[in-house]
Parts: sequence; C-alpha cells; structure tokens
Amino acid sequence: MRVLRLGLRGSDVMEIQALLRKIGYNPGTIDGVFGSQTEQAVKQFQRNNGLTPDGVVGANTYNALRKFLLGYNAYTIKPGDNLYTISRRYNTTVNRIIAANPGIVPTNLRVGQRIIVPYGIDVVDTNIDYTYEIMERDIVGLKARYPFIETGIAGKSVLGKNLYYIKLGNGPNQVFYNGAHHGLEWITSVLLMKFVENFSKAYADRTTLAGNDVRNIWSQSSIYIIPMVNPDGVNLILDGLKRDNPYYSRLIEWNNGSTDFSRVWQANIRGVDLNHNYDASWNLSKQAEARYGITGPGPTRFSGPYPESEPESKAVADFTRSHNFRLVLAYHSQGEVIYWTYLNIIPPGAQRIAQLFADVSGYTLSEPAGTASYAGYKDWFIDKYRRPGFTIEVGRGINPLPISQFNEIYNDNIELLLLAAIV
Repeated sequence: MRVLRLGLRGSDVMEIQALLRKIGYNPGTIDGVFGSQTEQAVKQFQRNNGLTPDGVVGANTYNALRKFLLGYNAYTIKPGDNLYTISRRYNTTVNRIIAANPGIVPTNLRVGQRIIVPYGIDVVDTNIDYTYEIMERDIVGLKARYPFIETGIAGKSVLGKNLYYIKLGNGPNQVFYNGAHHGLEWITSVLLMKFVENFSKAYADRTTLAGNDVRNIWSQSSIYIIPMVNPDGVNLILDGLKRDNPYYSRLIEWNNGSTDFSRVWQANIRGVDLNHNYDASWNLSKQAEARYGITGPGPTRFSGPYPESEPESKAVADFTRSHNFRLVLAYHSQGEVIYWTYLNIIPPGAQRIAQLFADVSGYTLSEPAGTASYAGYKDWFIDKYRRPGFTIEVGRGINPLPISQFNEIYNDNIELLLLAAIV
C-alpha cells in the first residue's frame, strides 16, 4: 500500500476513511480525498494506539488498521481469560468467536492458545469504490471469521489477478452466480460479496436472512460465486491507467487516445468485451461489430479473435464445465431488467423461475435484442446445457452506477439471490 497523507486521492484513501468511520472516528465525507478532517481522524487513531500522531498512514499505522480492515484479530489466551470477557473486549459475541474457531472448547481455554476473534463490525463496506485488492482482502477476512465457507481460485486474469470463487453450502443442488464481467459494472461485485457476508453471518448466528432459513438452504444447495470476473477492467476504471501496465500505450490507442477510462471501459485489459467472448452465436456477435464501428480492441463490444480467447471468460466457462449447475445468474448493471432467454431456446422451468425473480425483485422481464443477444455467459450456458440462465441488470442510470445506489440494489436482489438457490 502507498503511504497516504494530506492531499492524496484514491480508492485506498476512501477505504481508510470508511474504516475510520466504522470504528468510531470522524474522517469527514467518504470521498477518497485525504483532507484535514481525515488527517485529524488518523491522528486520533494513532494516539489511541500508541503511534506517532503525524496524520500519515505509513507502514506502522496501516498495520494497526489492517486487523480492522480484515475484521478480526489473532488473539493469545492469557491467564483469567474466558470467551465472554474476550467477546466484550472486542465488541463481538461468544457465538461469533466459536464460529471462527471450530473445535474450540470454551470451558478449556489454554494459556498461550491462539484464537481468531472477530470484531463487532462488518467486513464488506458498501460505501466505497470496490477494487480487486479490497475484495481480495475481504475474502481473507470472511474466510477467517467464517471458516465453514470454501474459497478458491477459478483462474487468472490477463494481468495475473486471481479469479476467486466462494462456495456457500454443501447441498446437492449446485447454482452459480457471477459479477463484473464488465469493468464499469463493479457494483455487482459489492452486491455478491455483501450477500456472502450476510449469508455467512446468518448461518453462524443461526438466524434468518430476509425471512429465509439459511441453514436449510445450506443443506439443500451449494452456491458458487465468482464476484469479480474482470478484475483488471475494474481496477482500470477505479484506479486509472498505471505506467507499469504492460498494455499502457495500446490501451490509450484503443481508448481513442484518452487516458480516462472511468466512464467508458467495459472490456478486459486487452480490449475484449468478456460478455461477447463466449461460444454462443459468437460469429453473429463478430458480424455485428461492423454495425457499431468496432474494428478491434476497445472499450466495449469487441468479441475477441475467437470464443474464450480471454483467460477470464475461459476460466468461467471451465469452472462451469467442471460443475453441474442447475441454474446460473450473471449480474450486470443497469436497467432493473431480467433477461432469461437465448434466441428461441427456453429451458424447462425458465419462464416460471424468471417470473418468480421478477416478483421478488420488482425488475422487468425482457428478451435481449441486437448484439446483446449473442455470445454472453448466460447465452452460452443456456445453449450448452439447456438449463435456466439469467442476466440480472441491477440499478438505474449511467454506468458506473454510484455506490449510493447500493442499499436499493441489495434490497431488490437479496430475495432473488436466496430464491435462486432453492427454486
């Protein structure tokens, strides 16, 4: 992490502001601008944690903040400790500590024993720009707090970023949700990560989620999630083009000479639109490029040189091929629309399920037209497996949607996400 100080801007500033607010400090507006109020909040944190109060987030201050960013602390049992006193110290619950430490015997704690103690705060922030690095750290934090979830790597992006997957549940009914095929649509990653956190929390606490018995869903289904299919594209949108990017000059050329990618770039880092790179009428998608003035790599709609030419789309397809998914959801933005057909193929049960999704979300059912009809992940799944596949377009407005829409998007989709696992 870079050293943060007065006057700097960026998503890394925003995440520190959000954390300071979450743990009881006042950094001012969470806007990614390191102003005087953020500096004062950092100084107060430093004073409270025995650090030099210089208002700069350097290595020592970041290390002190990191345990809060992860949402847990590795704690060594001391004489006289019990789980109740530890839970009060960390503003958490005994049940959360037990969930984070499978096999722990509360009545037989040993001095010197190391345990994971979750803080009484959430891990996934829903008020910040959500970069790959933030998601990666959140996955580490959630896995530590909720070790019953499974995490792994489905593949890598062009630039070598991990395409993480998360598995919730251990039932025979397998379903698959993914987000952020498109760089501008990073808010879908936040949606899926917050769903993972809230589902895991409800499972650990033995509570319901949106009125649903999470433990019942856990035993019925296995929910696989790749929250960020296009991490290179997401970071290009949120953090801008870095000089050390191996595609630096070509990206500027593909972006019509501009170094501003924040409002236009849907593609991966090689200028291929990943949701036009699947083998479902890919040739028609390729033919349609000329109608949109697409002549090669660029911000959107370039289908690539051949289906699954990109490591991201191939990884998602391979991940699908290695499982037995009854149903898939591909999350995009925007429009509050559900697409559920591919050409004239309607898998058994798809129309009924689509209507249920529309009922619980308030979204409109629609059929894609034009180039949107071809070479998408949902299209490929329906074509190859003849099973229900859905593209869910969340929110309204111009991409990238502002994070201020998150609460509405989450509320619209939480029942849909739960229903998809059991329908």
